Amino acid sequence: MSKAIRVHKTGGPDSLHWEDVPSPEPGNDEAIVRIEAAGVNFIDVYHRTGSYPIEIPFTPGMEGAGVVASVGQGVTEVSPGDRVAYAMNIGSYQEFAAVPAWKLVVIPDGVSSSLASAIMLQGMTAHYLCHDTFPLKPGHLALVHAAAGGVGLLLVQMAKKLGARVFGTVSTEAKAEAAKRAGADVIIRYTDEDFEAVVKEYTRGEGVDVIYDSVGKSTYEKSLESLKPRGMLVLYGQSSGKVPPLDVSILAQKGSLFLTRPTLGNYAATRGELLDRARTLFQWMNDGELKVTIDRKLPMAKAAEAHQLLEGRQTTGKLVLITED
Repeated sequence: MSKAIRVHKTGGPDSLHWEDVPSPEPGNDEAIVRIEAAGVNFIDVYHRTGSYPIEIPFTPGMEGAGVVASVGQGVTEVSPGDRVAYAMNIGSYQEFAAVPAWKLVVIPDGVSSSLASAIMLQGMTAHYLCHDTFPLKPGHLALVHAAAGGVGLLLVQMAKKLGARVFGTVSTEAKAEAAKRAGADVIIRYTDEDFEAVVKEYTRGEGVDVIYDSVGKSTYEKSLESLKPRGMLVLYGQSSGKVPPLDVSILAQKGSLFLTRPTLGNYAATRGELLDRARTLFQWMNDGELKVTIDRKLPMAKAAEAHQLLEGRQTTGKLVLITED
């Protein structure tokens, strides 16, 4: 037997239970990973609440890092004893997880399990957003909502690396300082300022080229208003709730705008693409070109506390659940 967080009924953080479960065995093309750290993401909240329906009972968590304990038949990508990290496979809030071997990336020396678990899902998300969904180039104007969140801090750094001028929205002074340290050029305290008005003022009414929006319901209307003609709104999350149905003719009325709702699964759909993104992130981290901010580490048994902190917007950077590190 081993331990896992289990959800037997969707609901609030109190629906997360730390309990005994049978230890998994590897299937064909799978590896068993002894989890040392699991990243906490808003998609975990969506699963827990039922916003993204999933079969019950389940163990949440979409990214993790640890050591390969055993492998099943057909596995060539990793070997027992390898330190690995992964994303896009549910069930990382537990001591042992069965993971398709093609999703596992070997962690380079010098990178801890906590850092590896903190970079996989959010780092690859930030990477595809600014390199592929809307490829930033020098001179582009980009607005990053929740600029001091886990994805936000990474996205700001990458956007600056690509030569963009970055506007970042935050809720507190501490988060404003974090976004500024990451490189944001213009910080907007959305609790005190109208971000649309600030963008229009700085751009002389023209708007920005792209908006990366993980907030959703409470921001998307003003986000559309803050784009220049032929600009793109990239909705990659919904921390404030789902965006209501949209009359697509509005996109024409507001300047032939583009609207997309991407997911990491479509941007790391093959092992080659996955490895390219993950290895780039690890290289940047080792070279000091990308800083990963871990807000705090909590024991995995305290997953409910982690979800409360995340939903309460009480974090700057990444929350990580650990079994050991």
